[in-house]
Amino acid sequence: MSVEFQPMRSLIYVDVVKEDYRHQLKHWLHRYHIADSISQFGPYVTKYAFYPALPTPPEGERFGTVRMQLTEHYWLISPFQNDLKVKTITEYMPLDTLKWQGMIPDTDEHLSENMDGDTHRSSGGKDDLPPFIFAFVPVCWEEDFKGKERTVEDGPNYRWQFVLRYPDCVSKEEGDGWLYKDVIPVFAEMPEVTRLLTSRIKQEVNSCPYNRVVEMWFDGPSSWYRAAVEKAAYIKKPGWAKHDKFPYLRPRFEISSIFVTDIAEIDNMTQYRG
Repeated sequence: MSVEFQPMRSLIYVDVVKEDYRHQLKHWLHRYHIADSISQFGPYVTKYAFYPALPTPPEGERFGTVRMQLTEHYWLISPFQNDLKVKTITEYMPLDTLKWQGMIPDTDEHLSENMDGDTHRSSGGKDDLPPFIFAFVPVCWEEDFKGKERTVEDGPNYRWQFVLRYPDCVSKEEGDGWLYKDVIPVFAEMPEVTRLLTSRIKQEVNSCPYNRVVEMWFDGPSSWYRAAVEKAAYIKKPGWAKHDKFPYLRPRFEISSIFVTDIAEIDNMTQYRG
């Protein structure tokens, strides 16, 4: 057996479809999922943190905003290597957890049937249900467009992170051409934007349907609204767009967003105590 050293970061966008489920989803995460996860990847993950989602700002829905949390891992190796395929215990993931996140239809039925973690994390994306977002990216951001001189004394930061994919009829090259020519330069010039970074998503790791992650920082939701809603309304609409308003992409299928602070609720590898 040989395991390849492959340092990466991963981003999981966790949604909650209604407030009746928020406390139940959080209970499952802290009662079962953290311990299950650490028991499997403890030897090769250096950071496993939860960033609670901030409230969705006005008109944030059309940017595919998720409402529960951002889960961030730092991996030393890929969890999908063949040498790791045998697990001594199955994760506890009842179907209810998919219902709470919107990966399967929301019904009144209690869905206690369990499923394995890899199946859970590759669910959704069918019948108008969004895909589960589990995106692997390089450890460090690949491209830095604005704000590299920023320090902790300039914060706190209102972080808008989003993942992108382009419609099936559009190649990555064509889509990125629009992003780099018509979108990023406009945001980089806005005084409301204090930081702007992007990386490709390593789709070869787990076939994540999204292909790029972008993060921008603002002073708060009001400055985000001025930039992303009011000023961005004048960003050129690409010829392939099927939606009339920026970002011209289908929410939760072609763009998904989350709003977070700099502060993780918990770094599970060092703070979780059951």
